[in-house]
Amino acid sequence: MTQLSPTQDRSNDELERLAQLAEDVIRRARAAGASQAEVAASIDTGLNVNVRLGEVETVEHTRDRGFGLTVYFGQRKGSASTADLNPDSIQATLEQACAIARFTEEDPAAGLADASRMATQFPDLDLWHPWRIETDEAIELGKQIEDAGRAHAGITNSDGASVQVGESLAVYANSHGFLGRERGTRHSLSLALIAGDDDGMQRDYWYDSVRSAGDFISAQTLGDKAAERTLARMGARKLTTRQCPVLFTPDVARGLIGHLLGAVSGGALYRRASFLLDHAGQQIMPSWMTIVERPFIMRGQGSGSFDAEGVATRDSALIENGVLARYVLGSYSARKLGLESTGNAGGIHNLIVEPGQDDFQGLLKRMGTGLVVTEVMGQGVSTITGDYSRGAAGFWVENGQIAYPVEEITIAANLRDMYANIVAVGSDVDHRSHLLTGSILLEQMTIAGE
Repeated sequence: MTQLSPTQDRSNDELERLAQLAEDVIRRARAAGASQAEVAASIDTGLNVNVRLGEVETVEHTRDRGFGLTVYFGQRKGSASTADLNPDSIQATLEQACAIARFTEEDPAAGLADASRMATQFPDLDLWHPWRIETDEAIELGKQIEDAGRAHAGITNSDGASVQVGESLAVYANSHGFLGRERGTRHSLSLALIAGDDDGMQRDYWYDSVRSAGDFISAQTLGDKAAERTLARMGARKLTTRQCPVLFTPDVARGLIGHLLGAVSGGALYRRASFLLDHAGQQIMPSWMTIVERPFIMRGQGSGSFDAEGVATRDSALIENGVLARYVLGSYSARKLGLESTGNAGGIHNLIVEPGQDDFQGLLKRMGTGLVVTEVMGQGVSTITGDYSRGAAGFWVENGQIAYPVEEITIAANLRDMYANIVAVGSDVDHRSHLLTGSILLEQMTIAGE
């Protein structure tokens, strides 16, 4: 898994070209009468290889360009975009954005983020690790991953292994004079397997996602993990309807934190479509619980020194001792709410649920008897009311030990109660996402089964 040498790396040259283009278009937009303007330009390249049953299914090379322009004529806004960076397309995009702005209604909340909030420090966060892997090498790696998984007794089929290589270059510039450059890599490996016998079939998977290919788990480890997860589901049973403690594994617990973000994000709040409306400063989680945003983690999946509007990011608590410390806002939603941007236009930057002392086995013992959820299905979550009802699969636990796998059940509660009744957060933190959490143990949910 070799890396590009500096002499082979042309990313800074391409970033400079994007930066010059962005600044030129902003000057032209101002000349056309715009009082403010902003440009986001990007180049994404990648390789995606899929292998199934030892044969190549797909090989895809990508190189996508994007250019988006927003202009403001006072409080009137117009946006246009193109995937073509040639001069004629850029000029047409500029003309379209200006034409749209001239015909839209004024919006008091429209405009760039405040100039005083623009980032001025751009530390190297170690996000750029190009992976110089040839197509045939990627195919061979995919076969190794799949072979490792298929070698396990009981694995009867495969949904395939994938190897993905990704590089992203992006520039954001605006008429405040701000110009920010970002470059990042993200690579992933995955495998999905099938096990079957006379009693039925089960499918499961595993994956790894990293900034640098040198940080991947081995092909053998990934294949073993996918096989173990698949085989563990064999013989799954249904449960009768009951109420019991529920333990979400880290990859599923991440979804609970995602629902929290959705409920405290500006768009839901100013539309009054959130069950956490007007809850800033109120306790919504146990007093021992803290969730913080950390934008400057080296090699972090969500690291960045500025948001999608150029606003400087910063370390900040979202939940502090169980209290909702703030909302998640860009400048538009902040103005609609009479507040200030939190530097979250475009999303959150590395949200960390501070872990507890217990690992996964420790949480099983603490739960005693209950349900471990390893998969959820369906869209039965309402940010407006907080109602939560989803299909689920996982394992039934008795006396702190996994007893047997379960499937075809529904878990239900209200997010307000779920957050308030969190018993513990595990030390088994999943680092494959910008939402970093361990397993989350809830005091009680309703399990609907037979």
